[in-house]
Amino acid sequence: MKISLSAGKAGNTLDEASKGQIRQANEVLILAAAERVFAGAGFGGATMAAIAEAADLPKANLHYYFGSKQALYRAVLARTLEDWLLPTHEITPEADPRQAIERYIRAKMALSEQRPHASRVFANELLHGAPVVKALLGTELRDMVRVKAAVIDGWIAAKRMAPVDSVHLFFTIWAATQTYADFAVQVSAVLGRPQLSAKDYARATEHVVTLVLRGCGLLEETA
Repeated sequence: MKISLSAGKAGNTLDEASKGQIRQANEVLILAAAERVFAGAGFGGATMAAIAEAADLPKANLHYYFGSKQALYRAVLARTLEDWLLPTHEITPEADPRQAIERYIRAKMALSEQRPHASRVFANELLHGAPVVKALLGTELRDMVRVKAAVIDGWIAAKRMAPVDSVHLFFTIWAATQTYADFAVQVSAVLGRPQLSAKDYARATEHVVTLVLRGCGLLEETA
């Protein structure tokens, strides 16, 4: 699924392969830097100058590739949602329910560990009423959940997994996985850590996987 929030990139199309690679690399740097700055300062407090400094690129590059702060913010949100939804492609009627759900959870947990700032930017957008992504949530995201929930309902009807509310299963997975990014400070404090380590994320991942699979009747009970 390719999600677009009409970021409106500026500049002419670059046809040469080498220039295209440079552009792609710069865009990745800018988006990663924007995630960090937007997560820390919010949209209102973030500046293109701060993002350029975080990316170690000239401020002019940001305007060249994305045009404005608003367009860059939309691009960050679109990239985050697209990356979150990509793992759902494995949830198909012919897939093994346990493998598909487990891989989805592990992919979401990996994103929380690797790109926590992206999750925080998205969470902050929602807390402010989702002014940029609200329409998207009620269209593309809603349609995706309906399609994948229908797959899960099919698995349930075929007795391939226990009866669960297929729509709310997604809400549960989102909440359980994204909390390790959005509320990492809280989790770290309770665990007595300055910050979450790879070992902490591995432990959390196994917990969430086990909890969800057991609730779905996809995990064999051990004596």
